[in-house]
Amino acid sequence: MTWKAFQNRCAAIAENKIFTDIIIGLILLNAIIVGLETYPAINQRYAASLYWIDAVLLIIFMVEIMIRIIGSYSLAHFFKNPWNVFDFVIVAASILFVGSNYVIVLRIFRILRVLRAISIIPSLRKMVNALLLTIPSMGNIMILLAIFFYIYAVIGTMLFQSIAPDHFGSLHRTLLTLFQLITLDSWATGVMYPILEETSIALIYFISFILIGAFVIINLFVGVIVNNVEEANRENQPTPTDLKLEAMDKELKEIKALLKEDVQKEATKE
Repeated sequence: MTWKAFQNRCAAIAENKIFTDIIIGLILLNAIIVGLETYPAINQRYAASLYWIDAVLLIIFMVEIMIRIIGSYSLAHFFKNPWNVFDFVIVAASILFVGSNYVIVLRIFRILRVLRAISIIPSLRKMVNALLLTIPSMGNIMILLAIFFYIYAVIGTMLFQSIAPDHFGSLHRTLLTLFQLITLDSWATGVMYPILEETSIALIYFISFILIGAFVIINLFVGVIVNNVEEANRENQPTPTDLKLEAMDKELKEIKALLKEDVQKEATKE
């Protein structure tokens, strides 16, 4: 077998749906193994078995990466895709830390292998790419949120520093409290009501912050994300021109196949 034929065989294996499904199943198995190791009783009793299962999984992932690298046109073509770089780094890091004393780092890289499911499943990959496209457009909203937080933090510290020093004792404590408020985590009973018993101005402060922060600015984030995801989905959908070109390409392949059969028939008759 020539190198080109071997390369084509690797490319066919890498693109095979059964091969992809097997890798996804093994990634999920890897996640289960790492999860079981968090239970001391299971880890102590089956430490050897879990170790060898993980070693076999790592070898399989190494082989899978090698198949994909060989199946690519070149190394440059393989590493041109950021998802391929991500997969390679995760597997390579797992290999480098095998047998090292940094057990926690090794376990982190092992659980990070689960993220490879994103790079393998096309629908998840499209979703993550769409979310990454939203990052530049969220810059202005982040600046608005930072200004909003800072203004309310300074006001809150000046108003409630002596009343509730645990929540508003300093600027950084107030910022943490505001973060709790914007998540709507027991903001009324845990923070507002005790201060409201001391001063009625707390009602205006907290209600205005919740209305503007939680219901307006956070919804701006959601709106930007949804809009960019829809745009990314529209870009991924084939245009009518693409569909026509695909149909023409399919017809050309069928014509070539028919001509090849005719040539073979003529050669057989001769």
